[in-house]
Amino acid sequence: MWKETIHVEAPYDFDLVLERIGLDPLYEIDYRNRLIQVPLLINGKPNVYTVQAIGTVDKPAFTISGKEEQVLATDRLMEIFQWHLPLSDIHAHFGETKLNDIFTRHRGTPLILEFDLYGCLVKSIIHQQLNMAFAQKLTKDFVTAYGYQKDGVWFYPSPETTAALTVDELKGMKFSGRKAEYVIGLSEKIASGELRLEELRTKTDEEIIEELTKIRGIGRWTAENFLLFGLGRPNLFPKADIGIQNAIKLLYNLDRKPTMEEMEQFSKEWHPYLSYASLYLWRSIEKRRNIDEPTGNISP
Repeated sequence: MWKETIHVEAPYDFDLVLERIGLDPLYEIDYRNRLIQVPLLINGKPNVYTVQAIGTVDKPAFTISGKEEQVLATDRLMEIFQWHLPLSDIHAHFGETKLNDIFTRHRGTPLILEFDLYGCLVKSIIHQQLNMAFAQKLTKDFVTAYGYQKDGVWFYPSPETTAALTVDELKGMKFSGRKAEYVIGLSEKIASGELRLEELRTKTDEEIIEELTKIRGIGRWTAENFLLFGLGRPNLFPKADIGIQNAIKLLYNLDRKPTMEEMEQFSKEWHPYLSYASLYLWRSIEKRRNIDEPTGNISP
């Protein structure tokens, strides 16, 4: 068993990280022991790594462990959990803005990435225009039906597996016909090599949005979610997102949802960290975990 210790610049609140990740029922989390099992594809091979917090918000440290050492795994975990990005600079930036109270309440919450680029896009398509509870259930049903497990942790199905599905199969899981077509069509493009997700990393935000929105079923909202939670781009503000609109409505005590022009005006002082403004606005309206609830998906 390989094990490594990582020290991170403060502040970094892993308990708040786990709380937000835990909104997705697919992930294996032990809140009491402050750890999560992370499914990673390393050179196409599935591996499960344990990430556990051993420090505090102001002295953050983590252990990462797995059955075999992988330099690529360490690099990928650093990226997913954003351990390389000092949050102190971001908090200082928002200290004099309207978002100061929200940033204080959720101090040390980084922008955590999805564990897999393909899974990120599929999840975003599934979540389009659905309420959160049903979207999460539908995503979980999809993964548990067509994905696979390793060491008790779920992996998304491969693009090749999804590309081979029929629309009727997905409709039987309560996908709409169009959404089924979108997921299968995307998977076909990736399986054939027409779309290479890893190569998108070298492109600008607008170049990626332009390329992805050419694909049937992917609009700007889905492309922006991929930039945020797939690639961790720092300056994204999806104004069409209902959650962000509702959060701003509460923040500014509006009697209606904000207009696009108002959101553009409000967000001017949040550059160049619009992605973090988006994250903390979402956090301001998301359900908080009751500490008296069970400790999560992993039995303690």
